[in-house]
Amino acid sequence: MDGRTDIDLAELTKRLSERRDELLRLANAGTAEQGPVELDQSRVGRLSRMDAMQQQEMAREIGRRRTLEVSRADAALKRIADDEYGYCLSCGEPIAAKRLNLDPTAPICIKCAQQRERK
Repeated sequence: MDGRTDIDLAELTKRLSERRDELLRLANAGTAEQGPVELDQSRVGRLSRMDAMQQQEMAREIGRRRTLEVSRADAALKRIADDEYGYCLSCGEPIAAKRLNLDPTAPICIKCAQQRERK
């Protein structure tokens, strides 16, 4: 594919790498929150345990979303390395520069994204 001249690949690569590193750092820092909840009723009341379990589930969901975002960043960085970045994975047309600047991980163009939402 022809190289895109309307986007700054170096800047987008830098942003993607920095975001990926930040997400990995946050994921490593948040692993303690996802651990087992204390079940000893003499130390923790029932409502406290329920609150701890809810916080644990929220931490797991945040971790899942971070993992997904890291995967999206990795895929975008691979597309950059393969000289395929900036083109819609669905139709092959260029993705608008504004869209890529807003979300550098965007794999599809607006038109294809709207078609997927309608389904």
